[in-house]
Amino acid sequence: MNSRNIQNLETYQSLESVVARLLGPDGCPWDREQTHQSLKRNLLEECYELMEAIDSGDQKHIAEELGDILLQVAFHIQLAHENGSFGPQEVFTGINEKLIRRHPHIFGDAKANTAEEVKANWEDIKQKERGDSSRLSSIPSDLPALAYAQLLQDRASLAGFDWERPDGALQKIEEEIRELEEAESQDEKESEFGDILFSMVNTGRWMSIQVEESLRHSNQRFSRRFKDMEDICKERNVDFTGLSLNEKETLWQEAKKRVG
Repeated sequence: MNSRNIQNLETYQSLESVVARLLGPDGCPWDREQTHQSLKRNLLEECYELMEAIDSGDQKHIAEELGDILLQVAFHIQLAHENGSFGPQEVFTGINEKLIRRHPHIFGDAKANTAEEVKANWEDIKQKERGDSSRLSSIPSDLPALAYAQLLQDRASLAGFDWERPDGALQKIEEEIRELEEAESQDEKESEFGDILFSMVNTGRWMSIQVEESLRHSNQRFSRRFKDMEDICKERNVDFTGLSLNEKETLWQEAKKRVG
């Protein structure tokens, strides 16, 4: 099989054919060595690249990165198909059944008029499917810590374990800062510092802020401004490290105006 044997490159079926060829007996040596486990890092990297593309607003780039993620999906499905675990039918049947089951306000007689009601219904249905397991048990443990904390708090809130007002979350930050100031051992400081971060995540959740995204954007802003400070110094033939703190602060404000 070569590209001329695939009649239409615009379909998922053509992607299946390409991946099957890559994993076939006379396919690509690297692809044939891969497993579900070995491809985990690739999938994670592609997800982050898609997030960057979305942030950039470049639609062509977004389409490209979506294709890369779709490749990962097709690759995992083909691997499973070849070892007899499952195939595309199980994948598509499973997700379609789940979407229908968890949207009874669309496909059934349930009522949900707001996004909050939809979210609550979704979690209630998930909990019934889990049986006796905890509401928190399905949160992936490999998530970044901020995203994990926000999901923990989301699940707890849907079960009624939450502040009544956002003031409570803000006051909790102040309380945790005082406890950090009073901490004596390194273990106590580490614990209290974690509690501050957890409380800040909760405050962000009350403000409808995705905290992982918020910090990622702050990281990007800092990186962009710091690199511009370095560029300004190169343009002026100035040693950045030799500047005083006040001079660096002035340069920082200049960089903020230049690159945002």
